[in-house]
Amino acid sequence: MTTGTARTDTTPAAEGGWTGDLGDLSRAAAAGLERAVEALRGQQHAEGYWCGELEGDSILQSEYILLKWIVEQEDDPRLGRIANYLRDQQRAEDGAWVQYPGAAADLSATVKGYFALKLTGDDINAPHMAKARDLILRLGGAERCNTYTRFYLAALGQMHYDNVPVVPPEMVLLPKWFYFHLDKVSAWSRTMIMPLAIISSYRPIRQLAQPTGIMELYVNHDYLDRPRVEIDQQLISWKNLFLGTDRLLKVWQRTRILPLRGAAVRRIERWILRHTRHSDGLGAIFPPMVYIIIALRSLGYDQTNKHVQEAWAQLDRLMIDDGEKIRFQPCFSPVWDTGLATYAMTEAGHGNEDASTGRACEWLISKECRFPGDWTANVRQPVKPSGWYFEFNNAYYPDVDDTAMVAMALHCARGEEAREAAKRGVDWIFAMQNDDGGWAAFDRTNQRPILEHIPFADHNAIQDPSCPDITGRTLECLGHMGYRTDHPAVDKAIGFIRATQEPEGCWFGRWGVNYLYGTWQTVCGLKGVGVAMSDEWILKAGRWLRDVQKDDGSFGESADSYEDPTLKGAGPATASQTAWGTMALMAIFGATDPAALVGVKWLLDNQLRAADSESGDSAGSWREDWFTGTGFPRVFYLRYHLYRLYFPVMCLGRWVRMVGPGHTNANL
Repeated sequence: MTTGTARTDTTPAAEGGWTGDLGDLSRAAAAGLERAVEALRGQQHAEGYWCGELEGDSILQSEYILLKWIVEQEDDPRLGRIANYLRDQQRAEDGAWVQYPGAAADLSATVKGYFALKLTGDDINAPHMAKARDLILRLGGAERCNTYTRFYLAALGQMHYDNVPVVPPEMVLLPKWFYFHLDKVSAWSRTMIMPLAIISSYRPIRQLAQPTGIMELYVNHDYLDRPRVEIDQQLISWKNLFLGTDRLLKVWQRTRILPLRGAAVRRIERWILRHTRHSDGLGAIFPPMVYIIIALRSLGYDQTNKHVQEAWAQLDRLMIDDGEKIRFQPCFSPVWDTGLATYAMTEAGHGNEDASTGRACEWLISKECRFPGDWTANVRQPVKPSGWYFEFNNAYYPDVDDTAMVAMALHCARGEEAREAAKRGVDWIFAMQNDDGGWAAFDRTNQRPILEHIPFADHNAIQDPSCPDITGRTLECLGHMGYRTDHPAVDKAIGFIRATQEPEGCWFGRWGVNYLYGTWQTVCGLKGVGVAMSDEWILKAGRWLRDVQKDDGSFGESADSYEDPTLKGAGPATASQTAWGTMALMAIFGATDPAALVGVKWLLDNQLRAADSESGDSAGSWREDWFTGTGFPRVFYLRYHLYRLYFPVMCLGRWVRMVGPGHTNANL
């Protein structure tokens, strides 16, 4: 894989380097686009949808193994094959398990990986185990793990529950005006907090025999038995206030004077069972799908109960069985994948009359969510339920990002029924706009930064505030449907985007890595609604893109930029990110801009001419091993296996259209 280096000057990467004929490049791009479209068609399922593998990190495997031990199902014969894959994920040089390739060692992931392998029989003196143990101790020991790891350790008797933040069930009884209310936290946090509140209340423990414990991973061995008060160094802070509250809640729980506990637990139980209807598991994502099994067990549900059996069935659907090894996906992404693929097909000139596009549109129309989900709690204006969710079934949680992507794809496909569905989706999107002018993912929300200091909020995503990337995609969708800068909602959204521009000229990417993703989405959205690309603030974004483009024309950014903003736009080159950067350059400077030309050329030069047996990619696709998707910034990242195909098709299709007969650079 070409990695290159980020540029440090403001000269377009192509100046002095591009000497080819535009006609030759155009013909090569048309041929490359045709190969890529055929590869994309080859990935489509007979029902009309696309669904590439969604890869997460090692915690998916380790947490499943730990879950099986918590509920006393360690005799499951599949655990050994899951452990085989977990071993493969360990980094050989330091023994770490990490969040994405090239990342720093992750303490919590490494503790869980070590513990899971020890439970499945690995000798703690084996070299890979010794390396992991030494690393854990250097990083401060298992006592430094994050909250969600502590729940697993406590449930297996490896940590006192008093060292785990309380998630009080009574919170469901709080009035709506209260600053912390479940309607005011992110949808994914809601699905995790509810079952965790049951676990926090019942404190289930599976006591392990001494040899299977992990006392050797603690720097301070008495941490296993003695609760520790960990405070922020700044004495007066929101964190210390919440930590103090947490200690008081634990004292209160020990008194057993909990008059509202029973009512709160029953309400949560009803909520959990209700939210598994019309959904492929609670929230249709891995963490709550695990927690619900422990929560139901705590409530007295046995393994023969239909709700427990359904929870296991949905969780096990996320397995990918490769014979000797089993791995997990965090969820399925068919609606997202199909929206992207369909839009890419329309950019390549294949509208509703194309058989592949037509089948995709029919499938997407069938997945429109007409169910009044959790989002209804925060909308102010009456709107008929519509929208699309990310997974196969997740009716409580349609989201703005998927809805904008699908509505845009359906509209551009130009089928009458498709456009009617797209219009309903856009009406729903308008009702979901936040007061700051931006859009969030799942709810109409306001930012409440104090919530980030709650002890059980260290997944770095208890909120779902407006973000530039979703707002940019929404504007792009609205632009396709004829909305321009004179529309009040569009004008508010542009104000939000201007307010969130970084000093360098780029934008943060919440759902993709990172500033390349945010800048691409934002610039193309602004272009779509008629913002002048000659405005200085837009040109500033263009200069940043030229700055970070590599000498060979590619773009690449590591998720390291979430930890260190000085690494904005820096990282190994990838096909998906090169497509993002090139499309943004095309929007600002036109398709024949020298920097855009070398971006297109890099995509063509790196396209696979034959199937790659090592990666499993077909001819016409690209090789991409890096993670370019984001789940929770600084916590969990994603590798969408078909991003390397969707976005290059989108980019090449757009470029070929822009430079083709009868088109000008203004036709984007």
